[in-house]
Amino acid sequence: MLSRRQMLRTAACGFGSVAFAGLAAAAERAAHHAAKAKRVIFLFMHGGVSQMDSFDYKPTLAKEHGNPLPFDLPGLIRPDRLGKVFAPKWKWARHGGSGQWVSELFPHTAKVVDKLCFLKGVHTDGEAHGQAVLRLHTGEANFVRPSVGSWVSYGLGTLNENLPGFVCLDYGADHGGERNYSNAFLPAVHQGTPVKIASAPGRVPQVRHLVNDHLTAARQKEQVDVIRALGEAHLKRAGADPQLDGAIGSFELAYRMQTDAPGVLDLSKETAETHRLYGIGEEPTDAFGRQCLLARRLCEAGVRFVQVASGYHWDHHGSIEKGMPESAARTDKPAAALVADLARRGLLDDTLVLWAGEFGRTPVSQVDRGAPGRDHNPHGYTVWLAGGGVKGGVSHGETDDFGYIAVKDKVHMHDLHATVLHLLGLDHEKLTYRYAGRDFRLTDVHGHVVKEVLA
Repeated sequence: MLSRRQMLRTAACGFGSVAFAGLAAAAERAAHHAAKAKRVIFLFMHGGVSQMDSFDYKPTLAKEHGNPLPFDLPGLIRPDRLGKVFAPKWKWARHGGSGQWVSELFPHTAKVVDKLCFLKGVHTDGEAHGQAVLRLHTGEANFVRPSVGSWVSYGLGTLNENLPGFVCLDYGADHGGERNYSNAFLPAVHQGTPVKIASAPGRVPQVRHLVNDHLTAARQKEQVDVIRALGEAHLKRAGADPQLDGAIGSFELAYRMQTDAPGVLDLSKETAETHRLYGIGEEPTDAFGRQCLLARRLCEAGVRFVQVASGYHWDHHGSIEKGMPESAARTDKPAAALVADLARRGLLDDTLVLWAGEFGRTPVSQVDRGAPGRDHNPHGYTVWLAGGGVKGGVSHGETDDFGYIAVKDKVHMHDLHATVLHLLGLDHEKLTYRYAGRDFRLTDVHGHVVKEVLA
């Protein structure tokens, strides 16, 4: 009779096909059509950036400052807390050969505008942060759905079998929490791997339990083999189980990450010049600068989708004259550095950078927060794209003269998702997963590719 250890080892040797099935979920896959981008870096501006104080120049606001808004409020916005037209407090100028308008709050972004594609007619559903954040990250606010990064990982797999296909940096618990990088019903291997930087000691990037100081590599391998054997036993009883395959793939990946991940996470390997470029070692840019630099390193190493959370500080209901400059100062230099650094390293052409918040702000002041600010506005706002097959130095779409409602070349959130997938070589109508008796997709039954911005 075989001992328990002999049995497990024997079973593990016969588990190769099952382990391969689990890993196949993460292996590189063929795209639906020729891709312009191989990877995505999503810079999430949590809280909702005011478009008329950043990239959507509206001189009408200065002319009408202090007057009532000359049209009815759209949607469900509470009129009881909104005041008069409120003009931006900062100067605007055209920049680059393309002459794009940029607020003086974003001097570093102004230097790379010829590489940016501004979408100025974006609109979404939901005026609460929770709704809009989930819509941005998963395409759905009412039900649990896979995040964009999980869909990309599922559709394309990974470029490095020793690293996750999807990583998220510094995502907190607000407004969806883990749902913003969840695989939901997709196999577990496609969930985003969280990395902490801003809250980590010394702001040194950390993946929980990445290194095991208590067990040798051989002992850890034995543990993985036991998990394989248990999985095989289950599959013999239950048959095919995509969720189990995904879980097995996750355990395998966690074991292999010990090889590559520590080196990728080590920002000290970068030059002093690169640290200065991203604003690392200085405030207020150090935390976000480290996030952006790590995002570049992860993409270089083969990660498909990296999403970076700015921190929840763009929600300027009151005191926008103080808060908006502070938020811009934290993120402007690192975000621009990321674009410039990708370009000089030859990575921007096939790396898509998406800079977006969950919604925009109102052109009228909010009157219930003391010093003036702006309320939520999902009806028309601005995001920008760079690299990865989009045109540079262009603006697509418009809001009305007050910057409130998208009125020309409108881009719904489903359209934005469809376009991101298209640039990666994925047809949003074909990227489906059957679950609970029906086929699901990121864009559900909606979405059109914004072909006008494709290079």
